[in-house]
Amino acid sequence: MKKDLWNLLLKKGLLLCTLFIPILSLSAQDVTIPILTANHAIVLQTDNINRLHTVYFGKSLTNENEYKSVAKSFNFKDSDAGIYDGAYTPAGTWNLSEPAIQITHADGNRSLELKYFSHEQKNIDENTTLTSVILKDPNYPFHVTLFYKVWKKENVIEQWTEIEHTEKSAILLQKYASANLYSTTKEFYLTTFQGGYAKEMQPAETKLVQGMRSVESKLGTRAMLLQSPNFILSFGKPASENEGSVMVGQLAWSGNFKLEFEIDSYKNLRLIAGINPYNSEYSLAPGQTFKTPSLIYALSNNGTGEASRNLHSWARKYRVLEGEGKRVTLLNNWEATYFDFDENKITALFKDAKNLGVDLFLLDDGWFGNKYPRNSDNAGLGDWQENVKKLPHGIGYLVKEATKAGIKFGIWIEPEMVNPKSELYEKHLDWVIRQPERPEIYYRNQLVLDLTNPEVQDHVFGIVDNLFTKNPELAFIKWDCNAVIYNAFSQYLKDKGIPQSQLYVDYVHGLYKVLDRIRMKYPKVPMMLCSGGGGRGDYELLKYFTEFWPSDDTEPIERIFMQWNYSYFFPSIVTDNHVTNWGKQPLKFRTDVASMGKLGFDIVAGKLSLNDKLFAKQAVCNYNAFKEIVWHGDLYRLVNPNEAEIAALMFVEQAKSKAIVFNYLVNTRQKITATERPVILNGLDPQKKYIIREINLYPGTHSTIDSTLVYSGDFLMKVGINPDVTLERTSVVLEVVEK
Repeated sequence: MKKDLWNLLLKKGLLLCTLFIPILSLSAQDVTIPILTANHAIVLQTDNINRLHTVYFGKSLTNENEYKSVAKSFNFKDSDAGIYDGAYTPAGTWNLSEPAIQITHADGNRSLELKYFSHEQKNIDENTTLTSVILKDPNYPFHVTLFYKVWKKENVIEQWTEIEHTEKSAILLQKYASANLYSTTKEFYLTTFQGGYAKEMQPAETKLVQGMRSVESKLGTRAMLLQSPNFILSFGKPASENEGSVMVGQLAWSGNFKLEFEIDSYKNLRLIAGINPYNSEYSLAPGQTFKTPSLIYALSNNGTGEASRNLHSWARKYRVLEGEGKRVTLLNNWEATYFDFDENKITALFKDAKNLGVDLFLLDDGWFGNKYPRNSDNAGLGDWQENVKKLPHGIGYLVKEATKAGIKFGIWIEPEMVNPKSELYEKHLDWVIRQPERPEIYYRNQLVLDLTNPEVQDHVFGIVDNLFTKNPELAFIKWDCNAVIYNAFSQYLKDKGIPQSQLYVDYVHGLYKVLDRIRMKYPKVPMMLCSGGGGRGDYELLKYFTEFWPSDDTEPIERIFMQWNYSYFFPSIVTDNHVTNWGKQPLKFRTDVASMGKLGFDIVAGKLSLNDKLFAKQAVCNYNAFKEIVWHGDLYRLVNPNEAEIAALMFVEQAKSKAIVFNYLVNTRQKITATERPVILNGLDPQKKYIIREINLYPGTHSTIDSTLVYSGDFLMKVGINPDVTLERTSVVLEVVEK
């Protein structure tokens, strides 16, 4: 009733400041709001002046009525430090800690107070609930709604915030976090993932100490280049695969982000996550709603393994495009030809793809540009017409020839970027993000197009739409994004009188608008997200893309570590792993490594030796037989490559009747003759009986694994099986089948 009255007054424009106090006084009571997964609880509670606190973050209680008594067990009353446990901490009034929100009102007042007004909890389905909590400033017509979407079975929570007001003119949002969490567990360990180009997802664990630890990006695009929006937070002790309470989380935002982990004077943790406020003040007009990106996290009381499996299950079912569907295997021409190809060279590769047994041939960079031919990465980007010298009969001819060869055809694009040496740059300089008063700065010889501009959005949509309109049988898109934003300035925003500080945010919103249009017209065409490697793996973009490219570093030893680290956050169905010529390892090793995700090839298949050809073809057949388990099964990380000479991980189908175990030698320095200890398996049924056989054997070799033996699931999960990894058997793939 209160909410209905509030909304009516807002619509009629009748709300005056004098109305705020009696409305809020109606809710001046002890309100407790439990937000519950199957095994975890976040408990919000008001105090005697209607401020909202996070009074509990931990294991769920058996008796829900007891949540209202939790706060009485703690004695954190340091008034000099402000209120640490605010559910969404404002700036400029009582708070002295890092705020979750900071604004300037229309009248110039920079203070903000937020008090509880109302909340609603509703069931979306039997597994999903949505809690919304409205907080209001008692002196200004300004309010914030906190959202907590919970998937109970998976123990996954998605948090975001919506900000609205009806002040006389625009307000200025200076900081606008997605989530503000608080935990009173003693001792916290944070694992973050840093890197650089071809060095993505390098883990670093640290014990959080009093003060602030920030993880952030200011790149504008490809946010994961230097820092990742993914993190693991362990409560009470360092993160472990099968023990302890952990949070595995990500800010689902494709631009600048900031994660702040603050240990307060009580040694408790405040976590604030959202868009990076750096150069991102946002003008919000009366009546408009600003929705923040989502903080998504899985919670587990049994280590990172359970948290990952829960997050994977959630992602496949609820978030990733076609997450419970199929994927295509492919052969890419990039390492076979780079920019040096023509029509005949490409069509000749179709036979290689067919002989390998893959589903699709992907034509990579270099197929476009005429005035400025795309013969290297310094020209042509932005001019999306087929190069008439390379492809005189156009893309349509290649699509038809691929179809004749019995495979599908896909193509590479980089529609958000432009080379200065291009017709697009010459015709539409105002479409380019650049400072007119400064020298241009290039990343990979290119600049970023201004997606805040609706005309640029139309242009980018048109690139994709034109390809599909002319070639309706086109079956795959690889969407690249290599450049970062230097000299951040938008001519469009200037012309519209919009503050330049909105560029970083509105760029990402513009990208989402384009992708919404693409998916509305082409809802299920597979699209790979690439960004100079793993610069853009996030759960907002994965609403639109079926998969992403983790790194340009395809050296197989390095890929084992990268794919291991990505697996904490992403199901294998979304990670593209290609067999390339990087590294000195044999083809079998490279193929086995790539098979623990979505398999692809980027090699000159026609030049392989006879035995390599035989192996590759059989490996694709084997992959086709077990790929459903890899894509949709439960992942168990068995032996951590950071802690041993080998890496081992397994995928188990839901019925626990079949599993695939990958074993890789990662340390050749010790010259091991054989693995000394068995690998202890996980995820099987202890009561079932299993046989184990080795697959992906190279022609002319024999397995040392006795496939006639029968094991109980109990034995395999307590004693294990030795994969017999040696310098001669550097990768061993085992198939576990119920007898």
